[in-house]
Amino acid sequence: MIVGVHPLAGFDKVLHYRVPPALAGAVEVGSLVRMPILGGVRLGLVGELGPPADFPVERLKALTDVVYPFPALTPELLQLARWMARYYACGVDAIIETMIPAAVRRGAAVKQERLLAVARPLPEADVERLAARAPQQARLYRFLAEQMRPQPKGLVLRRLRVGPSSVAALLRDGVLREESVRVERIAYADGHAGGELVAAQPHALNPEQQSAVDQLSKDLGAGAFSVSLLLGVTGSGKTEVYLRAIDEALRAGGGVVFLVPEVALTPQTVARLRSRLEAIAGGERCVVWHSHLSEGERLDGWLALATGEARVVVGARSAVFAPVRNLRLVVVDEEHEPAYKQDETPRYHGRDVAVMRAKLAGALCLLGSATPSLESFTNVEAGKYRLLQLTQRVDARQLPYIDVVDLRIEAAKQRGQPALSGKLVRALHARLERREQTILFINRRGYSSSLLCRQCGHVEGCPHCSIAMTFHRTDDTLRCHLCGHQRAAPAACPQCRAPDIRWRGLGTQRVEEAVRRVAPRARVERMDTDTMVRKNRFREVLAEFRAGRIDILIGTQMIGKGLDFPNVTLVGLVDADISMHVPDFRANERTFQLLVQVAGRAGRGDRAGEVIVQTFTPQSEAIQFSRRADFAGFAAAELKLRRDFRYPPYRHLIQHLFRGPNADKLRFYAEQWARLVERELGDRVELRGPSAAPIEKIKDEYRWQLWYFTSAVSRVVPELERLRSAFAWADDITQVLDVDPVSLG
Repeated sequence: MIVGVHPLAGFDKVLHYRVPPALAGAVEVGSLVRMPILGGVRLGLVGELGPPADFPVERLKALTDVVYPFPALTPELLQLARWMARYYACGVDAIIETMIPAAVRRGAAVKQERLLAVARPLPEADVERLAARAPQQARLYRFLAEQMRPQPKGLVLRRLRVGPSSVAALLRDGVLREESVRVERIAYADGHAGGELVAAQPHALNPEQQSAVDQLSKDLGAGAFSVSLLLGVTGSGKTEVYLRAIDEALRAGGGVVFLVPEVALTPQTVARLRSRLEAIAGGERCVVWHSHLSEGERLDGWLALATGEARVVVGARSAVFAPVRNLRLVVVDEEHEPAYKQDETPRYHGRDVAVMRAKLAGALCLLGSATPSLESFTNVEAGKYRLLQLTQRVDARQLPYIDVVDLRIEAAKQRGQPALSGKLVRALHARLERREQTILFINRRGYSSSLLCRQCGHVEGCPHCSIAMTFHRTDDTLRCHLCGHQRAAPAACPQCRAPDIRWRGLGTQRVEEAVRRVAPRARVERMDTDTMVRKNRFREVLAEFRAGRIDILIGTQMIGKGLDFPNVTLVGLVDADISMHVPDFRANERTFQLLVQVAGRAGRGDRAGEVIVQTFTPQSEAIQFSRRADFAGFAAAELKLRRDFRYPPYRHLIQHLFRGPNADKLRFYAEQWARLVERELGDRVELRGPSAAPIEKIKDEYRWQLWYFTSAVSRVVPELERLRSAFAWADDITQVLDVDPVSLG
């Protein structure tokens, strides 16, 4: 038997090997194997069966071992890896390594536990004689005889204070038996999932929800690939629709992948799924999958899915690669979120990969959002996706009232940009008096975004990146949020030594300071990447917030989406302009989505909600449309602009990034490359650039970029790859092709 293997060794080729007779029954397409290569033994994945076309079979080496007795990748996952390699301009080996967790590839140890149980019951007279001769053995026997199931050996010895020799004697006499079992490390098994309280039984659906569920049930029953976009206002009960669809898929014997954009959303989603699955699916298990898990949790979760012990996985974007058997449903919650895009090789988009995986598996893909991406909405208009709508909040709850504060007027009143407007401060006090909760959102961590000298105009920048350093007051340091460089904050201007320096801009730390100043008795918590460094800290904070032990929660984007807290009646957007004034054609779309999603955290219980938006540009379309949660109006206006300028979603965009230590050399190579592409592919792509990237230097490397606009990625990417391999590149220049980027930075 001959197999073609994708070696996980840093080069993208298929190598052929013989399968020894001892392994013949265990090797199939998708098997993870070990084989001799490069003077050692490396891992690889079997991608095909059969001999090579141009190599003598008798000279082939033999496989060394098979890591698992079942395939590491399902057939559609292997097909998906090959599609991703073509579409995202990446090697198949790099994609396989992304699909299979490192703990699985390394063959990490499975946790074992030794159990003790009675093997041969003794008559009471024999127990009495044993007690007289060996009291510890008798005490151990009596304890185990009273137990209904085998007990952990270590726990028994510690509890009874019995030595190992007593166990050995009873095992030798055949009175006890010892067995070894695999102990599964289950993520969030402690039930501490964000303090979420979930009804075990599904509640009654309103007419819109019922219509959506009926259509999804029909699609699942058809057993064919389809995509539906569930467009529902915040608080409209999209999660209940997801749960009904999951139940339908499981009852039909299928598996389910449930994607969420942020790790912070995972505990709440897991709690809802596990509670419901125990009630409606006979105790069906739910595996958690994201980057914050321990290696043991990842390995055991992967094994549960690959062996069919579990059929449901919930997690961040990498969960789209979970080895779920007989996949019938893929749910992508908050499908518009840029967090689904991977920012390192392979640069895939989790939502788009989810759609392709569902297609290859013949499954239903359900995308959900209150503010869908314009790409998905355009696919609805083109008839590629079905649209399901939820226009009302559950129980006829009202959408929150949105009040816009003009910071130009507020700055004039307070003689400078305030962190909190007077209106927001008064609203905070009102909520504290009524024992209601508040969320304050600002999408920038730190205290201030830059240091400015008022005498000479100097702005303190990072020596390794072309951005200003951010001030963190908690430890009086300046930090670069791109490369991690930090140093002590100066007391005077580093340029002219003037003491007249000031901090410009707002961050979560400065907002927290302002809140503690105006509400000193409030229980305040800050939630950003600086404070959530300890494992499970975000779960603890969310649990405390839900339990009412926190009055005001301040945070970045991790609290701005998907979370459901009934006692939150006020949401404040401290600076709505941060996402609007960036050099990106998606800036308006991002701002509209952010405002609607953050506003949707208010008024989700029995009490009405209020949202206060602070901005210097209250007249902008994104803010005005978001006040009415008018997605259709915003989409119509924004898509007209995109259509006029032929920007995505009407054409695909590919970013070609060049990085190197020498700016002039980098520019020369980028210009020469652009001339080659224009000459060879000018009729298939429209080029923009080359030009310096908006952030020209990161980690001591300069950055130039070139943009390709095209209607057919699958025809352009292979040509770009062909030209790149033939072009005479300098050794110190790194390039990256990013297909369908979500950020232009």
